[in-house]
Amino acid sequence: MEEMEEELKCPVCGSFYREPIILPCSHNICQACARNILVQTPESESPQSRRASGSGVSDYDYLDLDKMSLYSEADSGYGSYGGFASAPTTPCQKSPNGVRVFPPAMPPPATHLSPALAPVPRNSCITCPQCHRSLILDDRGLRGFPKNRVLEGVIDRYQQSKAAALKCQLCEKAPKEATVMCEQCDVFYCDPCRLRCHPPRGPLAKHRLVPPAQGRVSRRLSPRKVSTCTDHELENHSMYCVQCKMPVCYQCLEEGKHSSHEVKALGAMWKLHKSQLSQALNGLSDRAKEAKEFLVQLRNMVQQIQENSVEFEACLVAQCDALIDALNRRKAQLLARVNKEHEHKLKVVRDQISHCTVKLRQTTGLMEYCLEVIKENDPSGFLQISDALIRRVHLTEDQWGKGTLTPRMTTDFDLSLDNSPLLQSIHQLDFVQMKIPATPILQLEECCTHNNSATLSWKQPPLSTVPAEGYILELDDGNGGQFREVYVGKETMCTVDGLHFNSTYNARIKAFNKTGVSQYSKTLVLQTSEDTDSEEQTVPFPVPSERLPLRRMSPFSSTLNLQPSFPRRSYFDFRSSPHQLSLHSSLQSLNAPGCNFETQSAPYSQLVDIKKLLAVAWFAFDPGSAHSDIIFSNDNLTVTCSSYDDRVVLGKTGFSKGVHYWELTVDRYDNHPDPAFGVARINVMKDVMLGKDDKAWAMYVDNNRSWFMHNNSHTNRTEGGITKGATIGVLLDLNRKTLTFFINDEQQGPIAFENVEGLFFPAVSLNRNVQVTLHTGVPVPDCYSSRASIA
Repeated sequence: MEEMEEELKCPVCGSFYREPIILPCSHNICQACARNILVQTPESESPQSRRASGSGVSDYDYLDLDKMSLYSEADSGYGSYGGFASAPTTPCQKSPNGVRVFPPAMPPPATHLSPALAPVPRNSCITCPQCHRSLILDDRGLRGFPKNRVLEGVIDRYQQSKAAALKCQLCEKAPKEATVMCEQCDVFYCDPCRLRCHPPRGPLAKHRLVPPAQGRVSRRLSPRKVSTCTDHELENHSMYCVQCKMPVCYQCLEEGKHSSHEVKALGAMWKLHKSQLSQALNGLSDRAKEAKEFLVQLRNMVQQIQENSVEFEACLVAQCDALIDALNRRKAQLLARVNKEHEHKLKVVRDQISHCTVKLRQTTGLMEYCLEVIKENDPSGFLQISDALIRRVHLTEDQWGKGTLTPRMTTDFDLSLDNSPLLQSIHQLDFVQMKIPATPILQLEECCTHNNSATLSWKQPPLSTVPAEGYILELDDGNGGQFREVYVGKETMCTVDGLHFNSTYNARIKAFNKTGVSQYSKTLVLQTSEDTDSEEQTVPFPVPSERLPLRRMSPFSSTLNLQPSFPRRSYFDFRSSPHQLSLHSSLQSLNAPGCNFETQSAPYSQLVDIKKLLAVAWFAFDPGSAHSDIIFSNDNLTVTCSSYDDRVVLGKTGFSKGVHYWELTVDRYDNHPDPAFGVARINVMKDVMLGKDDKAWAMYVDNNRSWFMHNNSHTNRTEGGITKGATIGVLLDLNRKTLTFFINDEQQGPIAFENVEGLFFPAVSLNRNVQVTLHTGVPVPDCYSSRASIA
């Protein structure tokens, strides 16, 4: 009940409502307060002037508040002039709930009428102190607003529940607490006064005695049991107008005010609105329940924050203490080095002192001996030893040569402590708000292989709350070698082109942010395609759409592309190792309308052999690496040229293993140019005929004969040329390291080139007089297959 108190107080006076009236905006206000905040409008704003000007006047007008100065310039709260606009400088007062109210400029004239019946100023308006909507009053004034009887009853019950004990009204000195109330006498009695003044006999025996609380409620409610019409005060409400949303009396209906409105019985609408309010309260009750649970959660969070704060402080102190301990240990190590250097310097100097002292003693002794010899007067004896002494003196002097009397050690310490990086690290020591991201999860249903391309897709774990700034995709070299980065970025799908055919690759992914790098995901094992036998049916595999080249990595010579994978249905198998996943494309799943992820318990040999289901090398010409004069059409399968000079265009797929065969049909040819067909490195010259440099191996042909050309060397002239509609076949056998050409399914000359190895791209050179169309995934010619089987 106490939480309801704010709903029962007037927004102007801050006290409980007294004779509340209902404004058209559904807010309430005391009748006396409403009279205090009336404002006189200009004549031009009056209903009469508006009707005279032809503008419609509603019961719910929004006034020009700036023009009428209804608001204080320094406050966004409500403010109004009391009574008249002629007192704009009257200082405002503030009600207990913060609403600004301007008192009247002069006291209202004395009148014997009640406040509700007292006349209001002409052209007055009232502004709701809660929603600030303004309404111009009509001739009825405040009597035009209905009284909120229900609110009065709620206030009475609320006050009664909080009221102190009622006192006896007949006690002469200190009133005692009342015990009963007589409804007929309307008097509160204590027990002694009731026995003395209201005996239960005679005419008083028929009076009804009730408890004091019940008597007070009945006293307050009895005068307001019947609600009367605001327009006809002597009539009770009997009907309800649905359009006007208000109760009406029968006289209102007879006067025709609601003739075109839908009118329903008051009791029925009373029950309906009670039901609607109850339903609305159910929803609000749910929200209140959720709010209470949320508050409990917040209070638990406060406790958890306090606990975590203590724990974190302890962790911080421990980390700082660990840094201090590490610094002290390093300090001890550095001091030990200084002491070692100190001992070393002293030893060197002391050794030099000892050595110099011994030598000086010997020199001094020799000098004294020589002086004594010089004093001898025997010439023959002197000459016998003089030569030896002279040599000893010179030898001793030479021993005191350059550097002998120079200190071998300086007094300065050659140690300089570089503490600037550590000081900078200490100054930069701060809290890291982020944590290492969670390990990404490979999405097997979106991973696939096609020819020598692999598309991988991954995502963050569903419950991960730590954001990842990017991902690092790593592949090995296809031979079990070291992993290398092939993509670093924010995308979660990557296509790697240019892998070796018939090779097994291992792939893994990790996430990173400013804090660090996550753990690697599980390793995905994927198998690229290999060649099929000529009698096997080829699969009409779709040619991939244009992709965005991102980066080229050695040794794959692969272009990374970010795009949705073209075959999204795949067949998967889990290897027995818990840390490896194996991925294989299946023809059945590719052609099926849907695909389900399956876990296979059968051994790997029982899986579908995709070597017999997929043809090799479905590719198109590559606009990204072609000369700018090349013109593409037919989904990059047909090419021609806008120049009379030869221009080179390459295929999008490179080969380094296996047997690969493709054909080109001549769509336009006028017997003059010499187009060339073959293979080339990725960095071949694009503005000369194919085979002019050492990066291409080609056959160029006219309408009568052909030649093989590599590094501008022409060999093996062969009769037989091409015409419009002819088919040129190129067979690259990297198992035997040979390159062979065919015209109309017949081998053209001998094997064109041998000992070819490395990474090769299909290539064509042509000019504006030639147009060719590429056909890939076709079987090897029968003549070569039979010859290969014999070999």
